[in-house]
Amino acid sequence: MFQIFNFKFPAKPTNSPSVAAVTRPVQAAAAKTKSSPPSPAKRSTTTPSGPPSDGDGYFNITGYPFPLGPLTKRRTIRSEVEKGRIWFFEQPQSLGFSNVTTNVRMTVIKLQSGGLWVHAPIAPTPQCLKLLKELDAPVEHIILPTFAYEHKIFVGPFSRRFPKAKVWIAPNQWSWPINLPPQFFGIFPTGGILQDNAPPPEWSAEIDQKVFISSVGIGPYIEVAFFHKGTKSLIVTDAVISVPNSPLELVQEKDLVSAAASNFFIKVLAGDEAGVPVTNDIPLNPTEPTAAVKALGWKRMALQILYIVPGDLRDPRYGFSAIAEKLIVGPILKTLVFGTTPDAARDWVEDICNDWDFRQIIPAHFSAPVKARPADLRAAFGFLYEDVEKKNMSSSSSSGGGGGGGSGLFGGLLSAFNSATPGSLSKKGFKYPEDDIKALNAARAFLVKAGVVNK
Repeated sequence: MFQIFNFKFPAKPTNSPSVAAVTRPVQAAAAKTKSSPPSPAKRSTTTPSGPPSDGDGYFNITGYPFPLGPLTKRRTIRSEVEKGRIWFFEQPQSLGFSNVTTNVRMTVIKLQSGGLWVHAPIAPTPQCLKLLKELDAPVEHIILPTFAYEHKIFVGPFSRRFPKAKVWIAPNQWSWPINLPPQFFGIFPTGGILQDNAPPPEWSAEIDQKVFISSVGIGPYIEVAFFHKGTKSLIVTDAVISVPNSPLELVQEKDLVSAAASNFFIKVLAGDEAGVPVTNDIPLNPTEPTAAVKALGWKRMALQILYIVPGDLRDPRYGFSAIAEKLIVGPILKTLVFGTTPDAARDWVEDICNDWDFRQIIPAHFSAPVKARPADLRAAFGFLYEDVEKKNMSSSSSSGGGGGGGSGLFGGLLSAFNSATPGSLSKKGFKYPEDDIKALNAARAFLVKAGVVNK
């Protein structure tokens, strides 16, 4: 979650300098409704003809101390989610030169004006621009919904491709180790700063917004959630996520095979067991992209993205099954952000759930759209309500009440949790496996002691 000072060196811009940004490690997560595991809605996917390398070249050096990859080629996939109204544009995203890859998603909405509203721009490769041009509508608004590095680095280059579009940014932008203004990174808020519960008139009739700002120690965590009224879609950046069982289309087979092979990291973590194959049909160093090999590679990738250092990287099957196909808060955000400022985070979640009757959630990573309603979002953030539940139960016990639901702001909320799906999603929300979350908890303790994050 730490902002990173970074540089990008493009050709000389026409009206602004290069872009750079700030952030934390990439995360992701999963989705689950009350009655059955959620699944992305059916959508048609389009990519340009020709090999994946056609038009996807984009040289990018950015991200201190670790660059985000791919460094020279970024394939783009376009999906139509709501016919004539919402499209996804997705590109691969990896840490530096590693094979650990996920996706990053730009959501495009066609407004009643006929123009396009672009959420969290991705790299403006020739392929991406071609797919966008095929929508035959002008880009009117470009949205930077967060402070986070992976969603921020391409706002400048993207906006230069559409000089007539207004650029809107989340408030309180910052960078580390030197705090510089957005303009230094090629981000010029020609539209303005996004305000809490006050969408600009240009889209207020169609899209609402709610801003979350919370100090987490070294700097604030900022994310703006949006609600597209016409399709009942909640659009977030990193707040919640949904990890699919199968590898993402943008993850290359060679990377999955590489992730399924024994490596130095696994040898260090697994010790003597590192030389034992996970299953009989997967060799220690596979060379063929069989279904079993790709599945193992994907599970390892997902756990590394979520936990950095998961409990068992050699055999990720248990850890992966605990998080796959569930609507959850990514463990990095839960541990270092939302869990350190529970009152502010809970207020934001409640504001969203009370005001917006959404039917699906569109995160910027992993699966989307995820079928989910307000009760599912509350369950994903269940850890924020544990203290409230304890106080409610204590209050009810001391007053002799037997209802257990209480009254006031959170009255009736706990009963909603009681009806959540049995198993890993209970009235207290999702629980990460202890072995997987252990390293992040230790990191949090160290960062708290160092004064970097809140207690």
